[in-house]
Amino acid sequence: APVIPVLIIERLADAEPLARALSAGGLPVLEVTMRTPVALDAIRAMRDAVPEAVVGVGTLTRPADFAAAQAAGAQFGVSPGLTPE
Repeated sequence: APVIPVLIIERLADAEPLARALSAGGLPVLEVTMRTPVALDAIRAMRDAVPEAVVGVGTLTRPADFAAAQAAGAQFGVSPGLTPE
């Protein structure tokens, strides 16, 4: 992908149309930040609506974040660094 949009999804209802529009516009790789309570649900909605898109999550900072992202269907994760934990 030429650019990976980093998205802050505040309203779950925005996830599907945003994923469709970005993918149709040539941006098939999307990163949803973990900054809002609907982030994980937004990932699920985007994956369901646009299966050809690659939807990931950032910023993962705790072990529980990795598990939650995987359960939500994130296809990649972004982290500022990792510890042995």
